[in-house]
Amino acid sequence: MKQKTKRTYSVYFGGELFSLKHLIGNAWLAEAIYEKSHGKYRCLLPQDLVPRGRSGRTIRDQDIRALVACDLALFNYDGPDLDSGTVVEFMFAKFADIPSVLLRTDLRNNGDFSEEPWNLMTSYFPRTAEVILPSLFSYWAAMKRRRRPADDITRLAGQHSSADAQHVCEQVAAQCVRALDRVLAMEPAMPKHLREEAYHWLALLPGLRGKEKALRKEFEQHLERKVERDLL
Repeated sequence: MKQKTKRTYSVYFGGELFSLKHLIGNAWLAEAIYEKSHGKYRCLLPQDLVPRGRSGRTIRDQDIRALVACDLALFNYDGPDLDSGTVVEFMFAKFADIPSVLLRTDLRNNGDFSEEPWNLMTSYFPRTAEVILPSLFSYWAAMKRRRRPADDITRLAGQHSSADAQHVCEQVAAQCVRALDRVLAMEPAMPKHLREEAYHWLALLPGLRGKEKALRKEFEQHLERKVERDLL
């Protein structure tokens, strides 16, 4: 008897990637999500996409195409103000009815109301879950459990700080996996009779470079795949 292959899902991981701490944090979390989900969720990091050109439009087009091609999406909502590019990507994901998770590990509250610590205009969308975990508090808790030595030399040589940060990363990853499971189980918000027209419009909406016929065909293929995988 043939063993059933476990289905895996691609996850677009949107967020800041402009500094070393962003690059390291994104990579750590993506790998931790893969491990915690036992390979079920494979995060696609935009920082790993090598652009075919250096123009801003080329980079933007590549990221939009990658987002629409993915099964789910995870958006990092950290920072004193939300990264505008990440918000645009989240909205495009909602136009495409992609199951999405909003993640905030920043303890600062930048929201308009108490429900969520970000601008209310990015809240309350369907097929969306939130993971809110103030990472600094978790880091302090990890320090206490470890009972780290008082002297700097032992802490640095023993890599205690990075080990505690990794522990926090694993906590966040576990919550992200549970949130991805939740949004994956949610019914599509997009009515079936609108799917084809909606994806035709999405192919034209951002003004991607390329011939209209080829763009429509590309987005039709994404739609067909999502329907086959019960995502739409």
